[in-house]
Amino acid sequence: MYQQSLKLLLTTLMALTAVVSSSLMAEEPPAQFTRITANYLTPDVSVIREDGKKLPFLKELDDGRPVIMNFIFASCSAICPMLSHVFSKVQTNLGKDSEKVHMVSISIDPENDTPAKLTEYAKKFGAGPNWNYYTGTVESSIAIQKAFSAYRGDKMNHTSLILVRAAPGKPWTRLEGFVNPDAVVNEYRTLSKQ
Repeated sequence: MYQQSLKLLLTTLMALTAVVSSSLMAEEPPAQFTRITANYLTPDVSVIREDGKKLPFLKELDDGRPVIMNFIFASCSAICPMLSHVFSKVQTNLGKDSEKVHMVSISIDPENDTPAKLTEYAKKFGAGPNWNYYTGTVESSIAIQKAFSAYRGDKMNHTSLILVRAAPGKPWTRLEGFVNPDAVVNEYRTLSKQ
């Protein structure tokens, strides 16, 4: 009698677990990032690309190509490697479109991120010819961060942020949070059709 009751209890618990599990699986997982559309005024500052060339940032962003941009620093051991890994996968997942897109990584630690350090960092993530890293003065870095609502007062407080724009003069899509590479590629493809 005891064994029969135990079997019935176990069977009931297993059935209940299956029902609860299937109802949980049917729910959408919570969003891991937010998506908003915004217009930003690109500051008229100079930046230094990883190859050492000093360039006007405005011209680098407005060269006619779509832009996918993030903010990183080479000594970061938390969010930046994840963001750079996402960019690496985006570069791969874009396929031939990667030749059309300008991927931009802005250093938020220009005092330490020299062009040589950024070149080394870029190699770790397999950055291709259309993925550029930029540094410059502290003032220019802060101006860029503030212009794109990315400034958090300290490099250690920065958040995971990816910005996508189809062409100069078009609005930016701001993806904030933990964005996977497929979401970034889908955003680019959606914007490029508009």
